[in-house]
Amino acid sequence: MKPPTPLDATHSTLGKQADYRDAYAPELLFPIARQGKRSEIGLRADALPFIGEDLWNAYELSWLDLRGKPVVALARFRVPASSPNLIESKSLKLYLNAFNQERLPGLDAVRATIENDLSNAAGETVTVEILPLSARPERCFVDPEGFCLDALDIDIDAYRLCPDVLRAGGARVTETLYSHLLKSNCPVTGQPDWGMLAVRYTGPAIDRAGLLRYVVSFRQHSEFHEHCVERIFCDILERCGPTDLAVWARYTRRGGLDINPFRSTPPKEGSEGNGGWNGFDNEIRQ
Repeated sequence: MKPPTPLDATHSTLGKQADYRDAYAPELLFPIARQGKRSEIGLRADALPFIGEDLWNAYELSWLDLRGKPVVALARFRVPASSPNLIESKSLKLYLNAFNQERLPGLDAVRATIENDLSNAAGETVTVEILPLSARPERCFVDPEGFCLDALDIDIDAYRLCPDVLRAGGARVTETLYSHLLKSNCPVTGQPDWGMLAVRYTGPAIDRAGLLRYVVSFRQHSEFHEHCVERIFCDILERCGPTDLAVWARYTRRGGLDINPFRSTPPKEGSEGNGGWNGFDNEIRQ
């Protein structure tokens, strides 16, 4: 699959007045190359240290059936982390809204259309699931099984990216640590992005106070969700030395969409874990 030529995010509709279309318009999708930001943290396209996906949930999807009656549904998109492009979120919102007055024969046609368009934009196959409201799909979320860092009794005064606070040592453990205090900013509009960050790893015990300080240090950092998670993954991998690592950010929705990147070390023969060990990948799919 040949991906489209991606553009810089400043050329997107982010932060600009945009007309909402109500007829099918795949040209609205705006791909952004992943490699630019990956190069900043020393990643090569042919040697990524992780596997994973970006899990999108869409809460505002509607179209017309062939008799003109509206259908309302939820949708879930899985964009492979190995795809050359991510899809800018406002362009995806505008694209989905363009289905509002489009007559389509059924769920399969909607799914196939969206899957084809998103795959073309990302440059790799995107998996699409359509969940009609008539089926009463659940959209609940609970904290992962693990230790929440947020109640730690510590002082924090660094609100710009500070990976040097990460450290690990002592006994080898397998554990999940999480925090609801992740905040970063859109690199184009400056709007805040809020999320829950979960880290599951096997290796020397990560200093919990240092990890919380690191999470909070994103507070004035500007980067897309996907880039933030990859930066967090690489910083923890480099400074804490786990043998297995998975990082997941569950962001709050904006404009009817939420984006939840997941990055994990690949499966290794003889390892205690793998790319989604202990069911962590299944937890994020709920």
